[in-house]
Amino acid sequence: MSATTLPLLLCLLSAVTVALANFAVKRGGDVLSARMVLSITSAFCVLPFAFFVPFPEAALWPAITMAIGAHWVYQFFMIRALHRGDLSLVFPVMRGLAPLATAIIAVFALQEMPTLLGWAGLTLATLALIVFALPTGKSLDQASLDRVALMWAGLTALGIGLYSVTDAYGVRLAENRFTFIVWLFMLDWLGTTAVTVWTRRGQLFKRLRPQLVGGMVGGVSSVISYGAALLAFSMTDAATVTAMRETSVVFGAILGAVFLKEGFGPRRIVAACVLAAGLLLLETSL
Repeated sequence: MSATTLPLLLCLLSAVTVALANFAVKRGGDVLSARMVLSITSAFCVLPFAFFVPFPEAALWPAITMAIGAHWVYQFFMIRALHRGDLSLVFPVMRGLAPLATAIIAVFALQEMPTLLGWAGLTLATLALIVFALPTGKSLDQASLDRVALMWAGLTALGIGLYSVTDAYGVRLAENRFTFIVWLFMLDWLGTTAVTVWTRRGQLFKRLRPQLVGGMVGGVSSVISYGAALLAFSMTDAATVTAMRETSVVFGAILGAVFLKEGFGPRRIVAACVLAAGLLLLETSL
């Protein structure tokens, strides 16, 4: 396999698995419970690696704490978005707006400024999202529900931007980047689990039982997605990896349309493809 083909395949694997993780959570019905199972599964997947990476140095703990907080904010918004709207509607919006949110936050937090071509890609992706989010001839009640779902999807994108910047800061600060990654996964489940146990008290096990398979599939998919991205980062430039991962917007929309029987239509198919093209233009210009 050529040196260029393997990173490409790893990026596509990462894109497919991140879409699969969200699909598995959405399909279970109780999104909060499924997300709890996903987070715990991810922690168990990385647990063996905790014995092989250095323990976080004292200076790294504030960055880990900040990143965990950002991940909790993102998860809360994402749970609300998946609960309120179709996967084929909210997933492209939350993932598609994320680069815009990341770029804006990174300008102030990391002093990273996109090029003119990068801003053009952001504009193209945003216009595609506007087209994607327009009502599809549904009733007024359904259109209203879609607007609420889109609001949560937009907030999820902001959460993705927030955790992307905090993760980047933590990885750069760590003496060993895998220490940051492993301990982030190891502690990330605490917030979602606490909220689930509190809100589902008295019926927790009844709610969890139908979500076990989907949540575990999602947890393994999340770890594979992040692991494949990390391997790709070691083989090619970060901009290419990020750009290929954002093609997950198309995979997520297709999964929702095919397996969850959500209304999609030709307009949203075209908009999702244009969105992916805009994201590619943004990331490859960085």
